[in-house]
Amino acid sequence: MAATQKLACFRLPPLPTIKEIIKLYNLRAEKQLSQNFLLDMRLADKIVRQAGNLKDAHVCEVGPGPGGLTRSILKAGAADLLVVEKDTRFIPGLQLLSEAAPGKMRIAHGDILTYRLERGFPAHIAKTWEDVPPNLHIIGNLPFSVSTPLIIKWLEQMSNRTGCFMFGRTRLTLTFQKEVAERLTASTGSRQRSRLSVMAQYLCTVKNCFTIPGCAFVPKPNVDVGVVHFTPLAQPQIQQPFKLVERIVKNAFQFRRKHCRRGLEMLFPESQRQELTEELLCSADVDPTLRPTEISISEFRALADAYSKLCEENQGLIDYDFREELKLKHQAKRQLGNNRKGLNLHTTVEENVDNH
Repeated sequence: MAATQKLACFRLPPLPTIKEIIKLYNLRAEKQLSQNFLLDMRLADKIVRQAGNLKDAHVCEVGPGPGGLTRSILKAGAADLLVVEKDTRFIPGLQLLSEAAPGKMRIAHGDILTYRLERGFPAHIAKTWEDVPPNLHIIGNLPFSVSTPLIIKWLEQMSNRTGCFMFGRTRLTLTFQKEVAERLTASTGSRQRSRLSVMAQYLCTVKNCFTIPGCAFVPKPNVDVGVVHFTPLAQPQIQQPFKLVERIVKNAFQFRRKHCRRGLEMLFPESQRQELTEELLCSADVDPTLRPTEISISEFRALADAYSKLCEENQGLIDYDFREELKLKHQAKRQLGNNRKGLNLHTTVEENVDNH
């Protein structure tokens, strides 16, 4: 009952249902945009409750579509709601909702992957990073196609304290495919542990709130959906630049079923590979026979610190890409093969001339 009362802060006037809005504006979910509509307002309310108390809050909703979550956010008492929608077909329905909540809702037509959220809210709501989180929330039922690149972008901004994190430790409440939600929250040693788990958890407290069955959406996706809440940590568990941490974690997980040494050694040029890999693992005190899924955040922190030190001592190491070295190696091999073919052809021609 108390949870229901939380959403009763603002009463919208009578409006067409989400189903009626879809019919009224002839809206269809675009498969290529991974669009799925949530029609059950009880589930929309439940998602919004995971964000916490929204009374008088500033909120950005990502991809509102026909406006189901939007209604729940407004009912929860948000003072200022900015919705960012890429698909122009949804704008008229959102304008109808904006007129029903005068002064509370703004509509921005744009792509959230490039939209400058830091320009969307007043500077006075900002808090220092070590302070409590600002009264600013990002909420969204994300299209599956955009969810992973978007959370990676936001994690990098969180690390650099840019974008919506210029206001402080802005909290996120987002939907993902169930499998992605499980990866984001997977613990060390679990089957779902992945690069995404480490990148999210070294920067945030990540909570897998609940699962929504796929049948609750229209059209029904082939997978269930997980609702995930992120609260940035006042002190990240790894104190190194995001790109450096990402490089370490990405390399470790590229051979996820093999010992971690196999992936980590690809951080180094072939001529120094064995020597520098030994130095990295020894300095970080990490067992080279661990699987990537078994490496804890504290061990990734030690690896990142050791790798940073090696980069300082070895000029150009931070820019090394084993794929480039491999590409050059293959090009040289092909060139050698072509030269040999050319030499053999030249020899054959000379022999034919001599025979005549």
